[in-house]
This record gives sequence, structure tokens and C-alpha cells, in this order.
Amino acid sequence: MEEKDFERYYSLIETNQLKQLKNELTEMAYPDIAEFIMSIEDEKTVVKVFRILPKDISADVFAYLDSDSQEIIVRLITDREIERLMDDLYVDDAVDFLEEVPANVVRRVLANTDRETREIINRFLKYPENCAGSVMTIEMVELHDRLTVGEAIKNIRRTGVDKETIYTCYVIDDKRHLVGTIPLRRLILNDEDEYLTDIMSDDEQLISVTTMDDQEDVAALAKKYDLLSVPVVDRENRLVGIITIDDIVDIIDEEATEDFEKMANLRPSDDEYLKTKVLKLAKNRIPWLMVLMISSTLTGQIIEGFESKLAAVAGLTACIPMLMGTGGNSGSQVSTLIIRGLALGEIKVKDYFKVLWKEIRVSIMVGFALGVVNALRMFILRSTIGNDASNSVILVVSLSVWCVVIVAKIMGCTLPIIAKLLKLDPAMMTGPMISTVVDAISLLIYFTLANAIIPF
Repeated sequence: MEEKDFERYYSLIETNQLKQLKNELTEMAYPDIAEFIMSIEDEKTVVKVFRILPKDISADVFAYLDSDSQEIIVRLITDREIERLMDDLYVDDAVDFLEEVPANVVRRVLANTDRETREIINRFLKYPENCAGSVMTIEMVELHDRLTVGEAIKNIRRTGVDKETIYTCYVIDDKRHLVGTIPLRRLILNDEDEYLTDIMSDDEQLISVTTMDDQEDVAALAKKYDLLSVPVVDRENRLVGIITIDDIVDIIDEEATEDFEKMANLRPSDDEYLKTKVLKLAKNRIPWLMVLMISSTLTGQIIEGFESKLAAVAGLTACIPMLMGTGGNSGSQVSTLIIRGLALGEIKVKDYFKVLWKEIRVSIMVGFALGVVNALRMFILRSTIGNDASNSVILVVSLSVWCVVIVAKIMGCTLPIIAKLLKLDPAMMTGPMISTVVDAISLLIYFTLANAIIPF
């Protein structure tokens, strides 16, 4: 729903027709209600609209709001309303909210939360950021392995209303060890007298993660096995929570955004662009730009060392930007593919030599094609506009293009895999970083061939 569709609701607020607004909002999907609330600029109006929502949907809508709107609401509502809101929120949504708001808001929320919920939230907040434990929820269907299908269904009917998902049920033993999973569909289709141990997925089919596993690994696992939820166990294989598909989608989005930022040599940030302060944006950009600027000193030194050659031979200087640009673009092409392959698990570190051999063959063909086209380009320019480039210069430039493309593609596939081997993020080794390295190598190749071919 676009913002222009909210004009009618704005007018209902202005004319104080809150009952009509409530009726219309309750017909909308939760994300659309949240989008409408986030579009309201006045803080008091934000709270007014949130308060008219029915109790049974307000917590669900709250979970879809951004952290700024959540903070406004919690700051302006009463302690009693906070207590009721926290009772209705799923634990993972409450934790996500508390991780984003200032400490004073966290203190007020926890002070108005019952002891049991507060202990659970504090336990979640202690998990390291981006691990499975920090994004899991404890609202899942747990069934004891002694139960029959009929007893399990009765259990779900009694407790399922408070669970975040009931599509997959988790079977545990007396010590809470995860011993199996059962899709709800299988429960419904089996005879009521069947025991869960007879119809559940056995140990070989059981997919789970531990609390300290990286959230990116969780998302990859869910994608690989088409899971709607992933069980989380502790070191002793005791079930402690699950990660649901909505959180898995958020993880994928968050990790993709982080990789994009690293590929642009930016310090990753969770903040939205328009809500990020100018000073923070500058801080996120300066470090890598400074590193790249200092790194380019090598390129300048190489050019400076060949100044006499550049001054003596017409045409050499004019080709430097083209050569460096071609090298950087060639390296960025392959590094992007390799980084994606590493992220999706399609490429492993052990596949390096397979990747290298493939890229060498590709680069020979690509470099040859670009070299030939460059030679034709320089011949045409010389004949049409009187370019001073000699046959020797044309040969040097075309050979350089071929060699540079080969080297750039080798670097483009090598650097991300080296980063992966060193436990670094491969996304750092792309774009500007590849270009900076390849620029220096391109010039060395160029001037080496110039010295060998062109008489001086």
C-alpha cells in the first residue's frame, strides 16, 4: 500500500472519527497497519492510533513497526499498557525491539514485565549478536515422546494459541533432548492411537542448530532443507527454541545488505539511510576510502617511475585510464560471482584450483577479444583523427589489455577465497579493493611490455 492511499485515514484522524478508523484498520493486514502508523509524523497521533487497535492485534502490529515508532509508543503509553503489550508480544519480537531502543526505554520496559518474562528476555539479550540464540523464539509446540497422536492433538489445541507456529511439532524426551519432529499434517492424517515415536522423523532426518551457530548458517540450512522453522538446541542437544521462517527471511535480508555494504567498502550499519546521521555516514565511509587512497600511492609511484617514457612516446599516457578501468572491471566481474558462490555454499575453499583453471580459460578468451577490438579501435582513431599512436604503441596496449584481463580475473577469484580461508568476509574483496590492487599490476604489465617492445 502506497502512502497516498492513507489520505482517507488522515482525514478520519483530523475529524476525530476514531471508531470509523478503527473499523477500517482492523480490515487491513498487520504490515499495512504498521506502515500507516509509521507514516504519521506527530508522536501523539501515533500513540492515539495505536491505542484504538483491538488488543488481540496490537502486539502483532507493534512487531512490524520500525524501532523509532516502537520507541515513541513505549515512551508515551502507561506502565500498565507496557505490561499488557509485553505479555502479548512473542519473545523474539520483544527481544528484537529491546535490542534497538535506548537503555532508558529498555529499563522501563523490563520494570513493567513479569519476572518470568524478564528472565527469559535477559537470557536472550545475553546471546552474542547474530547467533542462533539471539534470534530464536521459545514459543513452539513441544510434544513428549510418550504421547499418542490423539493426546498430541489435544495438547496442541490447549496450548497452540500461544505458540508462534504449529506447523512443525518438536518431540522431546524426559530430559528435553530433541528426538524428532512431526509436521502437523502428519499428525492429522494418522490414527489417534499411534505413538509419536512411530511416526516422527528419526534421528537421521533431524535437522537442528546450536544456540551459538551463526545466523547466516541457519538461513543456509533452512534454504537447503526447505524448512519453515529450524530447531535450536544447546550443547547437550536439549531443545531451547526455534527460528521461524519470518526471522529467517529477515536474516537473509540483513546478511545480503551487509554484503552489499562491504562490497562497496562501507562499514556495515543496521540503520536506514534517511535515519542515519551525517556524521555516522561519514565515519562509515572514511576508513576504507583512506585505505584505498593510501594504497593507490603504489600506482602513483609506478607512473612516476616511467614519466620519461610516457613523455617520449606519444599515445602511451592516453591509454592508461582505459587499461586500468578494463582491469578493475574484469576483476570485479569474477569477484562478484565468487563471493556469491561462497555465500551460497556453491563454492568451497577446496575448489580454488577448479575455479582458477576455469577463470584462466575464460580470461584468455575475453582478453583476446578485448585486445583485438582495442587494436581495431586505435587503428581507426589513427586514420580518422590523426592519432599519433604508432604500430608499436598499438601492439603494447593490445597485449597489455590481454595480459591485464588474465591477471585481473585471477586476482578476482583468488582474493575472496583467500579471505574465506583467513576467516574474513569475502565481500570485502570486491569493487574498489580489487580495482586498487589490479590498477598497480596493470601499470606494471603495461610499462614492462612498453620497455620490451618500444625502442627508447
